[in-house]
Parts: sequence; C-alpha cells; structure tokens
Amino acid sequence: MAPDRRFARLRAGTTAPGPGLYVVPDDGMCLSVFLVLRPPGRDREVLLGRLDPTAPWFELGALEPSRVVRIGQRWMLPSSQLLFFEGPEVAAERIAREQLGTTLPPVEERSVHSEAYGRSPTSARDPHWDLHFVFRARWPSSEPPAAAAWKELAFVDLDAILPSELARGQADVLALVGLPVGRGHASESR
Repeated sequence: MAPDRRFARLRAGTTAPGPGLYVVPDDGMCLSVFLVLRPPGRDREVLLGRLDPTAPWFELGALEPSRVVRIGQRWMLPSSQLLFFEGPEVAAERIAREQLGTTLPPVEERSVHSEAYGRSPTSARDPHWDLHFVFRARWPSSEPPAAAAWKELAFVDLDAILPSELARGQADVLALVGLPVGRGHASESR
C-alpha cells in the first residue's frame, strides 16, 4: 500500500488533525446536486436555464454576484451545493421548489460521481474535489416550467449545443450520466 494514502475522513484545521484524519483538500471541495430533467419521449433534450442576474442566486445556488456575471448567458442545469447537513434528496426537492417553483417529478435514477481536478491559477497542493449527486427524472409535459429565477428555461437538444455553452462544468456532469453534449453523441445516450 502507498504510504501517502489518505482517506476522505476530514476534520477542520490547517494540518493533519491526527492518525487517519485529514483536512479538506487545499483547493476545496463541493458537494452539489444537479437535476437532469427530460421531456417525455425526447431523450437528448434536457431542461437548462439562463440565469436572471437580478434573482437571489446566492441563496438559491451559492452563486455570488461575480460568478453570476461570469456565467452570463450560458446554460445551466437546475443545481446547487448542499446546505450544511442537508441530504441530497432534500436538496433535490429544494432545488425543484426554489429554482423551478414546483415539486420534483418522480426520480428515475440517482447517481453519485466524484471528480478531482486542478484549477488555475492556484498554488494548492491538492486539486479541487467535487462530489456530484445527480437526480434524473422525466418532466411531466413537453413544456418547460416558467420560474422567476431564470431569464429562460428550455428543453435544449444536447446535440445542438457545444460544451462551452454550458456554465460551471455542467457539460462534464451530463457526460457522467451518459448524456454528452455536442454533435455525434446521440448513440451514446441512455
């Protein structure tokens, strides 16, 4: 076994707090929930939105004003980091209620994905670590919801957009659940 093996048993602090305990990675970590909602019979379309910058996105999804500006007009999945001590299922229901103004449709599939990656510029020893809790469901109609937090909500054909048109690495999240973004991927979808 490698002597530098570290388990995800974390405690606050700036140095290792004791045998078998470690601190949060230098470049941080996020625990996030994503809703992947598709209309009936259209497997390559997903509900995506363009943020209304006047909406309270810090409270809705942990997006401070500078991040809302960076996101601009790019598409985003209904999503949020977990609140402290909130379970992923409760967070999924909160996102549906607060961001979409409705209840969460019956969930078809839940999955958890882990990614670690370096961000630049940073001098962090450890990469950033993301844990994604993804909830896939069928929207009950072919019409997207209307919600005040978004300038636009639409069922977007994933073959008709590029990964760069999505915000916050969400093309990566879609790829993790078998829905890669961009032309030529229709045969790979579930």
